[in-house]
Amino acid sequence: MTAGTGGQRLSVERLTVLYDAQCSLCVHLRRWLMKQRQLVPLDLVPAASEEARRRFPGLDHAGTLDEITAIGDRGQIYRGTDAWIVCLWALAEHRPRSHWLATPAGRPFARATVLAAAKYRSLTATPCGDGDGACTVPGPGD
Repeated sequence: MTAGTGGQRLSVERLTVLYDAQCSLCVHLRRWLMKQRQLVPLDLVPAASEEARRRFPGLDHAGTLDEITAIGDRGQIYRGTDAWIVCLWALAEHRPRSHWLATPAGRPFARATVLAAAKYRSLTATPCGDGDGACTVPGPGD
């Protein structure tokens, strides 16, 4: 997958995925992503955590708690539906599906999935941190 930045097309060789560590669905998806065979390595980092702030100081970290965000190794930023599609693109078994989801025919299905996940999160997730936007990092078994 490539993303345009200032008229350039940059290939993605590694992705950092920011996820809500306080959301059971997000933590489940993190575990699922880590178990998949990755064609593009994924680093899963809690959104708005100290680690995320250290890696991406100019990013709107409050916004990363609102929607899934993936960041390519050359600064490409994917949010929401695009982030979910690029995560699937990074996985060996799901890359063909990601290509279809990126088409006009498939995009509504990807968008519906992201909206359903957002609705679930709004009903089940507790706010990250104590209003300070700081997330705790899950332990090794999480």
